[in-house]
Order: sequence, then C-alpha cells, then structure tokens
Amino acid sequence: MSRILSAVAWPYANGPRHIGHVAGFGVPSDVFSRYMRLAGNDVLMVSGTDEHGTPILVQAEGEGVSPQELADRYNRVIVEDLTQLGLSYDLFTRTTTGNHYAVAQAMFKAVHANGYMLSETTRGAISPSTGRTLPDRYIEGTCPICGYDGARGDQCDNCGNQLDAIDLKNPVSRINGETPKFVETEHFFLDLPALVQPLTDWLGSRQGWRPNVMNFSKNLLVDVRPRAMTRDIDWGIPVPLEGWEDNPAKRLYVWFDAVIGYLSASIEWARRSGDPDAWRQWWNDPAALSYYFMGKDNITFHSQIWPGELIAANGRGARGGSLSEFGDLQLPTEVVSSEFLTMESAKFSSSRGHVIYVRDMLSRYQPDALRYFIAVAGPETSDADFTWAEFKRRNNDELVAGWGNLVNRTASLLHKNVGEIPALGELADIDRAALAASEAAFTTVGEHIRTQRQRAAISETMRVIGDANKYLADTAPWKLKNEDPERMRTVLAVAAQLVSDANTMMSPFLPHSAQKVHEALGGTGVLAPMPQMNEVADLDLADRHYPVIQGDYASVGGWARTDLVAGTAVPAPSPIFQKLDDEMVEAELERMADE
Repeated sequence: MSRILSAVAWPYANGPRHIGHVAGFGVPSDVFSRYMRLAGNDVLMVSGTDEHGTPILVQAEGEGVSPQELADRYNRVIVEDLTQLGLSYDLFTRTTTGNHYAVAQAMFKAVHANGYMLSETTRGAISPSTGRTLPDRYIEGTCPICGYDGARGDQCDNCGNQLDAIDLKNPVSRINGETPKFVETEHFFLDLPALVQPLTDWLGSRQGWRPNVMNFSKNLLVDVRPRAMTRDIDWGIPVPLEGWEDNPAKRLYVWFDAVIGYLSASIEWARRSGDPDAWRQWWNDPAALSYYFMGKDNITFHSQIWPGELIAANGRGARGGSLSEFGDLQLPTEVVSSEFLTMESAKFSSSRGHVIYVRDMLSRYQPDALRYFIAVAGPETSDADFTWAEFKRRNNDELVAGWGNLVNRTASLLHKNVGEIPALGELADIDRAALAASEAAFTTVGEHIRTQRQRAAISETMRVIGDANKYLADTAPWKLKNEDPERMRTVLAVAAQLVSDANTMMSPFLPHSAQKVHEALGGTGVLAPMPQMNEVADLDLADRHYPVIQGDYASVGGWARTDLVAGTAVPAPSPIFQKLDDEMVEAELERMADE
C-alpha cells in the first residue's frame, strides 16, 4: 500500500464551471483516485474553490456585492455541481477559511525567513481613469520575445516565458481597453534564481511525465527571474510582516496562496478527522506519492512556483535555510496536465454564451454520459472538441449499445431462465479463454490509469466488453434452455462474471452506473462510494459556515476479480443508460444560438 496525494486544481469562484474545466481537472483526477483506492492505496484527494484576486473583486463591484458574497454564491454552486458529478474528494474546501489564511501566511513567513522573498521597488500598472491597480494578468499586448499578439503581463502562453507587464509592446487593459499607466510600487518577489538548481535537479529526476508537460516545465527554467508574490489589491490574504500586514492595499498574490491550498486543505482535513497531524503522512513521508491535476494553462504554477515555494520553505535553495513548521515538505511526484477542450470547434466563452455549464449538462443528461465522453474523447494529450453530435453518438453507440446492452442482455437472461447467479459447471475452452482474457485485463487497464493514460484504459475496457458481447453471441445461451440447460447455466455464469469484471474496471470512470450494474447482478452494499455535500463550521472563524465535499470511501473493493456467489437472486433488469433521441442535437444547437 502507498499513500497517494491527489491534488486537484482549484476552480475559481467567479462563476459556475463549464465542462471544459472538469475535463481538465475534475474527471481525470477522480478516475485516478478511485482506481488508486481500488488498488489498495490510501488516497487523500483535496481541493477547493480559489476565491481571491482581481477577477472576483472586479465582478463583485460590478454586481454591487462584496467579494466574499460573490465567492460564497459560486462556492456553493461549484460544490453542488462537483458533488453531483461524483468527484470523490476527501475534502473540497475554499481559500477564504481561517485555516487557509493561517497556513498561507505561515508559508510566506517561512520562505521569507529563509531569504527567498526579496523586497523590490518595481513599476506596476494602474488604470488612468480609475486609479485602480491592474494586475499583470489583466494586461495584454505583444510578447517582446516571440511576437505573439495576446501575451499577458505575467506570461506568454505561446513561448512560455515569464514577462513583466511593462515589457509588453502595445499593452492594453483587458478590463476597459485603456493603455495602462506605470508607477513605482514595492513588492516581495520569490527568488526563483536561487531555487533554479534544485528545481532543475527535481525535474531531472521525474520519469513518466507527459512529454508536453515536461518540455514546457524545463523551458520555464531557461530564463528565470524573481516573481512577484504580493499585489496592490485590497481583496486577499494580508502580507504577514510588520509594516505590511496592516496595509489595506497590499495582499499576497492569489497564485501564491492558491497552490498552498493543497497543503492547507490537507491540514483542514486532518483537523476535521480528529487527528490534526494525519496530513503529515502524505506530506512529510518521502515514500508517499503526490499527483497534481490541472489544465495546461496552470503548468507554470505547479512545476515551477509551487515546487519553488516548497524548496524555499524547506531551506534547500542556494541561500540555505531551515525547515518550516510544516516539516520536510515533499515535492510533486507528477504534474498531470490536460490540454484544452473546445466546444463545436470554438473556445468556451461565458460572455458570448458559447458554453455548457456543468449543472446544465447534468440537469439534462446522466453524469456518467459526460464522464464517459471526457474519458474516451477528452483533451488528455491534445486539444479535443466537444460536439453534441459526437456526444450523442458516443452515448448511444458505445454506452447504450455496447456496455448497457451487455448488462441488460445478461441480467435479462439470468432473471428469465435461472432467477439467480448459477454455479459454474464444466468449462469449455471458449469459457476458459473468455474468463482468462477478462481477468488479465485488470493488469492492462490498471497500468494505463496509473500512468495517466485514461483514454487507453477505458478503450481497453470497452474492448473487454466487446469480447464479452461476442462470447454471448457465440455461445447463444438462449438456444440451450431446452437442449442443454446445464450448459446454459454455465454460459450464463461465465457471462455474469465477465460483466462483473468489466464493471469493476469501469467503476473509476462511471461510478454512478457501476452501482446500478452491481445491483443488476443482485449485488448489495456500496460498490462505488459517492461524495457528499456537507455544511460545516469554520474551524477558526466564529459564526462562519460553508459547504464542503467529503466522503467515506473505505468500502471500495479491490482491483481484481470478485467471484460472484452462486445462488444470488437476480432481479428483473432496467436500462442502465438513457438513449438520446435524434432531436437532441438540433435542440442543443438551437439553445446555444439563442443564448
């Protein structure tokens, strides 16, 4: 058994999340975590809503509400949606908790004490019309390095280089199109040059990463400069140093505190579990493994900034230092980044109505239909396009006609002809071959999931399902009821076992339907534990409550064949998946056009 930290990107709480978001961070992390639990590992899956920074501040002002009110509203929406999607978090929390503030400030002080936070006077951008500070990410222009038109003031997504807003050619504000004015301001910078060697050594020791993630990460270390970790803004975590903490216009950079959320959420989980130090088993033990899931636009913060913060807090950069109060914090085992999901050949855009929000999708379709599409056709290693026609085809031709058909045929034959799971009789060669191939697939599918090849894993499982359907067709048990009833019972026992095997392999991908398949074969109890949305009190702030996602996932079985028990009653089956009619594609496209 290994301890596995599944660290999932924090969705930003300025609106509901769309299916492109959960395709990048949500479903892949849940599939991995569910598999790892089935494989016998002790998994801690954590995340929450990211609630600081300028976008929330600007949007709240536009709506006439406080930033906290806006964050509260969308935190609840996101918690509800991710719970309904079945994402099995041990704790999904938020960055506006007293616990997170304390952990983020303690990390800042530790990095500062070890000499890796440099105070520098720089030139920051402000809006000429409002006097408001413009964060680097809210300034766009032409990259001075590669010439890309659309580079941000902190980074060019085309060449991956870190930038300063003042270096952009023809800079403009994304908020109102103004040309920003640059004025002097003092900030703390993370001394990345003093951390570049241990970062290089760490990256050099990583194996098995997706090539695009590794190449992008290594390129980040070619020209490293200190990076600002404070901002001129009044919404965020105060800078915990004398002369700074009472300054109403200086706050920690939202990305500095957001990545610390992985640690603070683990600590909050431990505190709520009754063992406040339990988190250390995942963070201080070199044998523990940690996997970070996100979209490709967040690689920088997970393969450079967060590891840099960890190295600095551990005192292992060029300036030396001592361990923080958090002990020897382990660096990520792997940064698992997905590419982008587009929709009907265009980028998602909430402002233009070109978007499918998770809750709208789940209000009309089964959650496992969406999970299946993401797993089999999502942006695992290259950008992928969601179309309603392909969603319908995948659902009807693969889920309904393939997997659902196998389950319902088998359960129907069992219910009508035997009424229970029959005992295995004498096996023929075709039976032994089918059972052996199915059992062997556990190794193949499991290895694919473990190595972040989920598309290959679910494709292999669908191949197993296809073979099981062929086994039923070749053995034709419906023809044997009168001429050889004993042979019929053996064939149906083999078919039931093949369905059970495939269902275990499918359960990380399709947990909702996995439970239904389990029950269709007469199974009792919980096969695929589901998350719960709970209202909790803040551990440190009086009279404050918020929703979280939690779950008890200890009841999972194993990643192996579970022999069915002869004599188990098999009920009359009902369809597992809903077939989508021909009109749904046109209806959805019309709905998009109307919006």
